[in-house]
Order: sequence, then structure tokens, then C-alpha cells
Amino acid sequence: VQLQASGGGLVQPGGSLRLSCAASGSTLDDYAIGWFRQATGKEREGVSCIKATDGSTYYADSVKGRFTVFRDNAKNTVYLQMGSLKPEDTAVYYCAALRDTPYVLGPYSWSRAVEYDYWGQGTQVTVSS
Repeated sequence: VQLQASGGGLVQPGGSLRLSCAASGSTLDDYAIGWFRQATGKEREGVSCIKATDGSTYYADSVKGRFTVFRDNAKNTVYLQMGSLKPEDTAVYYCAALRDTPYVLGPYSWSRAVEYDYWGQGTQVTVSS
């Protein structure tokens, strides 16, 4: 499966953005999708994940209540709706995929980048006034 992340840009603090992760080459129905970000000089961190098996979602503590991940299988796309953005949300955002089963990507593993097999290119999000 090939992934393409898009929707990044420059936004003021407090603003919103919606990132998209579009898939080609395969349907996303069977894949868990994770969102990661990497700020300059920092390690890549898990932001959110949505599973395919049961629709479970996970969020990093730093984005809970502000970000929402959801999928539109008809469009073969997963979205990350980001609100109340802060300067510390500035980073390159990536989406990643793993063929899902009930035995992968639980609450303690979803945020580990090594768990995912497929990665899209990043999209830059800059939060600044």
C-alpha cells in the first residue's frame, strides 16, 4: 500500500487543520493507520492511531481533546483533524500503516514507529503567529 499525507500548512495558534492520508494500491479497510510527527531536532513521536478491526483510537497525551482521527473507507483515506493548535505542534507529520489484527497495535504499542510497515512522505505543519 502506498500512502500520501497532505493538508499541512501554516496556521496561527488556536487554529485548525485537517491532514489526510490517502492510500493507493490497496484498500485501507484492513489497515491500522498511525499518525506520527517529528519536530526539528526531536525524535519521531506517535500522535494518534485508528485500528481497522474495531475502530479503536489512540492519542498521545499532548493532543488528547484537540485532535481527532477518523477514516472514510469510501475515499480510502484517514484524516487527522487538529484543533486548538499550539506552536509545539509544529512538525512534519507522517502517516503509517500496518495490516491490522486484534493482536497488534494495542494501547502500549500503537505509538512505536517500528510497528508499522508502510510510511507516507511527510507534510509540514507550522503553528505560528
